[in-house]
Amino acid sequence: MSRKNYRLFLIILIIAIICSVFLFTQLAVFHDQFGSGNATATSQVTRELIGNDSLGTVEVIKNVGNPNGKKIAYVVGVHPLENDTHTTLLNQLPKQSNLNYCYDIYVINVSMNYSQYGQLLPDDQPGREEGQDLALKYVYPQIVNGSYELAVDIHGHGSAYPYDTFVFSPVDGGTGEDYGRNVSQSTQNISYYNPYQTTSGPYLTIPLNENGVPAFYLEENSYFSQDVKDMHMRELIKGVDGLKFS
Repeated sequence: MSRKNYRLFLIILIIAIICSVFLFTQLAVFHDQFGSGNATATSQVTRELIGNDSLGTVEVIKNVGNPNGKKIAYVVGVHPLENDTHTTLLNQLPKQSNLNYCYDIYVINVSMNYSQYGQLLPDDQPGREEGQDLALKYVYPQIVNGSYELAVDIHGHGSAYPYDTFVFSPVDGGTGEDYGRNVSQSTQNISYYNPYQTTSGPYLTIPLNENGVPAFYLEENSYFSQDVKDMHMRELIKGVDGLKFS
């Protein structure tokens, strides 16, 4: 082999090794997040970018659970300050096996820097309005036109309510409220409590309820330990997966 061909061979070999390492790393990350404990996840789950502008990006992770089941949407990231609760849902949902329904997770990623409860000044809540705007612009159209039986918007709070962990629908008397109350009744640690004030309601859950897609919130105390938040999220997932749809 000539020196020129040998150099070309080495270059091709190095490129092949780099590509193999990159592919292995990406597959490992994907499996860690959406493959563990769910036999359908690695073969059916897809991730798609549906929104990208100066405010941030919006992705949807599709087909978690039973890809042949009725569709339910989860939404995380509307208020980025509450990211610990969002991460809990993203970590816990793919780990649950034998789910009845097909779950799509809408993930809002706000561009501006933000932190989490306990690390900010009292009135410093960066990204809140931006997350709400991204929800209305990109998530709402996808869900309202996506043949979903239900949408659940995941939030956290800094001990701001008389209940630590609760669900509620901002539209009283609708199917969203019925589903929320059913989930609360089927779980040990999730109450039903309506604070009658939500800044994000007009951007997602209210228009969804008013236009044919039942929707409710989960609110979790962000100061709980991660073990407790994991347990509560598993309760929510199980309660939602046990709902009956006509």
